[in-house]
This record gives sequence, C-alpha cells and structure tokens, in this order.
Amino acid sequence: MIVILQKDLKGTGKAGDVVKVSDGYARNMLIPRGIAKEATEGNIKNLKKQQEIAAEKRAEQKAAAEANAKRISDLAIEIKTKGGEGGRLFGSITSKDIAQALEDQHQIKIDKKKVELANPIKQTGEFVVPIKLYTDVVAELKVKVTV
Repeated sequence: MIVILQKDLKGTGKAGDVVKVSDGYARNMLIPRGIAKEATEGNIKNLKKQQEIAAEKRAEQKAAAEANAKRISDLAIEIKTKGGEGGRLFGSITSKDIAQALEDQHQIKIDKKKVELANPIKQTGEFVVPIKLYTDVVAELKVKVTV
C-alpha cells in the first residue's frame, strides 16, 4: 500500500514523504495512529499544494532575513561596561548583551541564540560578531566595547 506520512517515522521516511509499506502495517498501525494516510489522488494533490505553500513561505522568510542582514551589516553598536587596567573587563559581554544593545540602540529585535559568539568578549576594542538570521543568511555586526 502506498501512504503519505504525516509524521517522521524512523526507518521509513519523513513527514510528507510518499512511501510504499505493507498493507497490514499501514492498516493496523500507521493509519489508526495518525502517522500516515492513504495516498489517494486527492491526498497527493493536497500534499503538493501544501508543499508549494511551504516553499513560498520559506522564500519570503529568506528574503526578509537577507534584507535584515544587509541592514544589520551596515550598523555598529557600542557597549559600555566596567573594566580594569590593560583593557580587561570586569565580567564579559555575552550574546544576550549584544542582542539587548542592538534592540536598545537600533530597535532591531533578534533572539540571543542567533548571535554566534564563540566565546564571550572579555577585552575592550572592536569586534565583528556573526548573527545567523536564517539558513545560509549571516549578518556581521560591528561591536565596539568601551570602558
């Protein structure tokens, strides 16, 4: 029997895949549990329509992320903090601090998880911090840390 998977199924396929499974497996396990539905012409048309809508939505999100990346790459933020001699900071600047400063100074709200800071900043100076806005879309933000 040919079925359309509604959920990921280990060893069989991912959600949205059209796969061939044995009749008993489909009728007794997959369909009653809502893991799959029979691949009729109508169900296949609905699946294709949903995939097209999802592809358009992803394209729109990527375009918006690219526009934000261009905007963020042109900006710079300044973070003032307490520090000691030799440019060392008391504490460090984390991705949360960078996201908050970007929101405060330029009204651009991003999630702190998108700031790809390998290690917290512990020195004064200028740094370039990558911000991953979408798959394959990375903006580089200039961060100036002063005492």
